[in-house]
Amino acid sequence: MEIRWLEDFIALAKTRHFSRAADAQNVTQPTFSRRIKLLEEEMGLTLVNRQTLPLSLTPAGEEFLLLCEHVTERVRLTRERLHQIADNQARRIVIAAPQSVLSYVLPDWLARHDLQERVEPYLRATSWLLLDYFHALERDECDLAFCYWPQGRCPLALDLSAYEHLCIDTETLIPVSAPDENGRPRYALPGQRRQPLPYIAYHPRGLLHAVLEARLAQASQEVHLMKLNENVQTANIKELVTQGYGIGWLPLRTAQRSLASGELVHAGDERWNVPLELRLYRYREHRHPGLDDLWQQLQETVT
Repeated sequence: MEIRWLEDFIALAKTRHFSRAADAQNVTQPTFSRRIKLLEEEMGLTLVNRQTLPLSLTPAGEEFLLLCEHVTERVRLTRERLHQIADNQARRIVIAAPQSVLSYVLPDWLARHDLQERVEPYLRATSWLLLDYFHALERDECDLAFCYWPQGRCPLALDLSAYEHLCIDTETLIPVSAPDENGRPRYALPGQRRQPLPYIAYHPRGLLHAVLEARLAQASQEVHLMKLNENVQTANIKELVTQGYGIGWLPLRTAQRSLASGELVHAGDERWNVPLELRLYRYREHRHPGLDDLWQQLQETVT
């Protein structure tokens, strides 16, 4: 049974005339009559008394009419609601971010700007490398990318002429270690040539890896590290460092609670910290209808 059959029956009940009902439903009278007949066959009952002028509904038809009106109204309301959901979804702005930004930065930022209903985090992006974010912006997989960025020259060769950004906030990468029994770092910088520090590193094609490598290369004191593991997600690095496997650099927001509880301790002084920016990027030739308004709103908060 099709919904349009129910709509046909309602039209027939209103007009009490096959020809006028067919016109109302924008079909020929033979087609309309055949659909009413199919409806009666489906129900196994005569629903229309064709012997009266104007025609009338049988008692079964009167009862069936109530069902038709209820069902079609529910379908109409559901259809409207689904279109509303689709429209709202189309208007929502999708933002991609690394896992640590998604967990420790994005919720407060969305709340501060009252954007929870307008901006939707893109969970598939939490393990992307930096270039993945820019490719996703270009192909409209996401509308915004919330990324860490070095303060000063970027160690990666990137052509960003097709993108624009806002500097939203700052962050700091800090070296951390699990504590020893006295509360001191189990692994402390700079390490020794003969006994390098076990190191839980970022993915070699990631921005944070490149930033750290550049910072350590410029350090006034040589650091001695032995790379044990490479990870895309900061949460994995934090877990391995917390379990005592080695030293690692974490964004301060990511490490704060563990530092406060003593679960982690600083593995070096401020000389080994790496300052970062938190940048919001968008593609200049984006196609989202509401992104320009949001961008303008955000520009006013950072200037």
